[in-house]
Amino acid sequence: MFAAAGQQSSSLDVPTLSFVAVCIAALLGLFLIIAWLQQRDARSLAWWGSAYLIGASSMALWSAPAPMVELPPELPAALIFVACGMIWNGVRLFHGRRLLPVATFAGAIIWLILCQLPPLSGGSIARMALGAVVVTGYTFFIAFEFWRERRKTHYSRTAAILVTGLHAGIFLMPLTLRAFLPEVFAAGWLTVFALETIIYSVGIAFIMLLLVKDHYVQVYRSAASTDHLTGLLSRGAFMECAIKLCAYQGQRGRPVTLMMFDLDHFKSVNDRFGHAVGDEVLRLFAQVARSSMRADDVVGRLGGEEFAAIVPATTDIAVMIAERLRASFEAAGVTVGAHAIGATVSIGAAMSDAPVTDIDALIARADAALYRAKHDGRNRIRTADDKPAPTEGARLIAAARSGQAAKCGRLLQRKSAARRPKSAAPALRGDGATSRLLYPR
Repeated sequence: MFAAAGQQSSSLDVPTLSFVAVCIAALLGLFLIIAWLQQRDARSLAWWGSAYLIGASSMALWSAPAPMVELPPELPAALIFVACGMIWNGVRLFHGRRLLPVATFAGAIIWLILCQLPPLSGGSIARMALGAVVVTGYTFFIAFEFWRERRKTHYSRTAAILVTGLHAGIFLMPLTLRAFLPEVFAAGWLTVFALETIIYSVGIAFIMLLLVKDHYVQVYRSAASTDHLTGLLSRGAFMECAIKLCAYQGQRGRPVTLMMFDLDHFKSVNDRFGHAVGDEVLRLFAQVARSSMRADDVVGRLGGEEFAAIVPATTDIAVMIAERLRASFEAAGVTVGAHAIGATVSIGAAMSDAPVTDIDALIARADAALYRAKHDGRNRIRTADDKPAPTEGARLIAAARSGQAAKCGRLLQRKSAARRPKSAAPALRGDGATSRLLYPR
């Protein structure tokens, strides 16, 4: 079967395939460079495009029948290794990791040094094995860089891992064929290898473009759902996540608690210190909120100095979280920058045991509890189950009414005593006990 495949593949012209591979690699390199020129912040495209152009130059030198300038025979393979190292560094740059310039040229340097040894001269199997191992090493490193980002589930990332792993395996296959099936290798392996190189070059180039597209789709989606000042969820994104969390908890019969936050006297902070300091206070609260919340909690900015959070827990647990946040923000808000701010926050919470069908009603209950917290003196937590505490004005009115009632009662008693006839008055004892008994004051 292998022999038949080798005879069929031998009918393909290897020089023609090499020329096609050079043209495709060069066009793909130019295509990637043009894509980088249109999107300059995607620097990985520049690395990948340059690597394709270097690879095209290497294949042109390798397949040229009569080069105009006599070059060392090891140079084409060394350029291939440089191209592989640039693709690896481009993947690292794409994932936000630091570049490794030495690793880019390490394979080429090792190749040029070892090829000077007698066992690796000419077209020996050892020389071919060294080249295959170097390319395979680079491709496995590329696949490893993609695998390290496996938590970011993109179809293009999975395809990149599979394609690079398959390409590394194909580079290792000539060693096995040369050792165990030399006639098959001699008959048509170069043709198969040229075809595979063409397919790999086209496939990996399009996968790179898909990776860049996926990345920027995520960036734009995150920008649309994130508040630009605080980095928390925007109002729309928070409402969407809150509804999903309520639905998830409702299906399992578990409670949710929604909390509303309002920074105390925030308008006076802007009036006294300016809006720049006010923005710093907002960012400080967002930082404290992120560090105080748990992984499953959802927190966002509704607008201005108003924030909200929803937690999959009962009111007791939510109050513990809110108290931790309140105390942390009070400690952190004593000074903001060089200004003594003394920033605090008032918090209102409302819980729902039943499945939430109207998130606005839950927000309204938490908002009512928030206003009670502000009326009770700010920098405190109130829940929707708390009884509203009487305000200071109500207490003064109640005290005034109580005092007026007592005064009126004493006045009526005195008037009643003055109207009574003297004959009706009982004999008074010397100790005055009878008078105090009949006419109390």
